[in-house]
Amino acid sequence: MAFDFGQLLLIIFIMMTVWPMMKKKALEHARYNFLQKLEKVRGTRCITLIHRQEAISIFGLPISRYIDIEDSEQVLRAIRFTPDEMPIDIILHTPGGLLLATEQIALALLKHPAKVTVFVPHYAMSGGTLISLAADEIVMDENAVLGPVDPQVGQFPAVSIIKAVGQKNVNRVDDSTLIMADIAEKAVKQVEASLHRLLQDKFSPERVDELARELSSWKWTHDYPIFCDELRSMGLSINVNMPDLIYDLMELYPQPIQRMPSVQYIPLPYEKKETRKS
Repeated sequence: MAFDFGQLLLIIFIMMTVWPMMKKKALEHARYNFLQKLEKVRGTRCITLIHRQEAISIFGLPISRYIDIEDSEQVLRAIRFTPDEMPIDIILHTPGGLLLATEQIALALLKHPAKVTVFVPHYAMSGGTLISLAADEIVMDENAVLGPVDPQVGQFPAVSIIKAVGQKNVNRVDDSTLIMADIAEKAVKQVEASLHRLLQDKFSPERVDELARELSSWKWTHDYPIFCDELRSMGLSINVNMPDLIYDLMELYPQPIQRMPSVQYIPLPYEKKETRKS
């Protein structure tokens, strides 16, 4: 039988097309099975909101993920499917996203009658923090972080636009910048109002005002990491007893490999050696 180079190329092309799809389906099946296991162990409805760079096309080109309207639609649907008496666990790993989507999710969780627990194994910035504040309990890895929820207008923080315009003579500021400053002021007020709604039953009115201004954020840059100790000093109750099952779940959401890994280790837990007493 003569060697047909064209058929070989066709087989390789089919394998490159089909194999990623099969691998993706297998991973989705493993995630569903693990969620069922987690729900059975904890007796809750488990919802994941996990954003990594996802591989698209046969070339594995990465795209950045964030909280969008589709996410809010799916989370709200999951909450509707949950009985009032059933607790909800939501696992967050996100850089944030659209304010509309995050506010919808946060308020829906706030209205749920049963206990809502948010798990943050690594980070939940911006909109992820807003969602976390809606929970009855925040469980974090001791090295995990939340972040400020200050709105962005275009490529700039809203509070920075307001401050910059306030420091200049208004007659020397162009109309487009003044319009942007007006939008920025509205955006900050909207976020502060959302924070008031989420925090009003947890703190005194005076403390709510302080936290809303602090987080919205007149204090930090947008990517400032707020660790557990600082969150506690702000008055938030943070539980650092993260269940091992949450870490195991995160293993099913791997970052697509686009290059040689920069971090490597033997992926096994070592037993702690007992300290000898003299």
